[in-house]
Amino acid sequence: MKEVRIRVKPEQVEDQELHKRILAKQLKLPVDELQIQLRKRSIDARKEQVKYELIYTAVQGAKPLERKVYQSQYQDVSSKEPVVIIGAGPAGLFAALRLIELGMKPIILERGKDVRERRRDLRAINQQHLVNEDSNYCFGEGGAGTYSDGKLYTRSGNKKMVRRILEVLHFHGAREEILIDTHPHIGTNKLPALVGKISDCIREYGGEIHFNTKLVDFEIENEQLKACLTADGKSFVSKYCILATGHSARDIFELLHKRKIQIEAKPFALGVRVEHNQNLIDSIQYHCDSRGEYLPAASYKLVTQVGKFPVYSFCMCPGGFIVPSATAQEELVVNGMSPSRRDSQFANSGIVVSIQPEQLGDPSDPFVGLRFQQEVERNMWIAGGKTQAAPAQLLKDFVQGKHSQQLNDCSYQPGLTSANLHEELPEMIRKPLQEAFKHFGKKMPGYLSNHAQILGTESRTSSPVRIPRNPKNLEHVQLGGLYPCGEGAGYAGGIVSAAIDGERCVKAIYEAYLAKA
Repeated sequence: MKEVRIRVKPEQVEDQELHKRILAKQLKLPVDELQIQLRKRSIDARKEQVKYELIYTAVQGAKPLERKVYQSQYQDVSSKEPVVIIGAGPAGLFAALRLIELGMKPIILERGKDVRERRRDLRAINQQHLVNEDSNYCFGEGGAGTYSDGKLYTRSGNKKMVRRILEVLHFHGAREEILIDTHPHIGTNKLPALVGKISDCIREYGGEIHFNTKLVDFEIENEQLKACLTADGKSFVSKYCILATGHSARDIFELLHKRKIQIEAKPFALGVRVEHNQNLIDSIQYHCDSRGEYLPAASYKLVTQVGKFPVYSFCMCPGGFIVPSATAQEELVVNGMSPSRRDSQFANSGIVVSIQPEQLGDPSDPFVGLRFQQEVERNMWIAGGKTQAAPAQLLKDFVQGKHSQQLNDCSYQPGLTSANLHEELPEMIRKPLQEAFKHFGKKMPGYLSNHAQILGTESRTSSPVRIPRNPKNLEHVQLGGLYPCGEGAGYAGGIVSAAIDGERCVKAIYEAYLAKA
């Protein structure tokens, strides 16, 4: 059995008989003696002739190769040891599935609504500019990941855990391609149904999910968690609580601070979202006038350093659209997402500046970054006319400090308001962005033009607050039984890394439970 790489033209990528002949020739074996299985697929667009690079497993023999996939070990946990999970995002849902496998009962408390009910609130943001603070693009079943591109790429070095997360998603209905593509994604149109299936599975095996259930306090005794208290007056008793509330649950940070449970400021990033015509990005990346029918919508990844500030692209969405992601009425936040086919005429990406707490003020103040984030979001809301219409500016005009008399067509449904973002953004954000866009324009000729425009503000790249935990047992450094988890706690960034962190917290809880048994 061998792993073999081959390169083929885009129009040949689906022709497995051709691939088999190429592999047989390369391995010097008769075609009819060879069994193959595709392991990885990626696009190499570094040269004029774009190619697909395919990695196959090949073996000499008559028996077809079978792909090893996840086999569930779920069991009835309805009467088992309870573990409370705050938040039904990727970290919370994967923590629940892993608890069921290990024989413990997950009880998920989610402030938002299920995926079906969330749609009404998303429609209200887009059409009526009304923000439900507990049900929006960030809060609700599946968390911020439900109505997103579903990008599954991660920089995590734990390949075994990454593979496991992808296999679990595939087991619950994600397409098989996520096990093969180097940069897998699911698509905003597919994610709600997938999230619903995962929730159904949790309930089927005895777990509980409580929607519209907001954590408001903890019951603590001798620095040990005893119960989680909710806004409707209920108490959920458990020795273990996984706190997986996501990067936008500011009230949780305030609760922890009020109860003198340690939190701390951490680095985060803030900037704008830029939108181009997808055909332009295709022509730049694929070196052609049109990508044709055999290549997907092209993406890009950009990074530069401007003085003390790293500037980089974030959550690039080819063939996607921009959405309003505010979690309170008097703020303006934008994000991007793509459907599974990535067939929108637009391409968008966050372009953000990395910020250290000490660059904003007293780094010992846990809210120094959060207050800065809030101030920028409120200023953007004012600049947008105190609605969810996003303040926008043509890209080249922004770099040159000019007012945009007209704006381009845009995928952002609530609409745009022409604004001088070179005046509205804080200087420590504006200057690095202006210099970075010049650099990106040289790296990708055609990128820096007034055919593109920017929207403010891309500010929820990650949490500006970290909830510190013991690196050995993952418990909070101060409060026993509390396991800070995922993006909101500062230990993940994206669907896969959040899911991995959820499973890591479960492992720590299970080991603690066995030690006390």
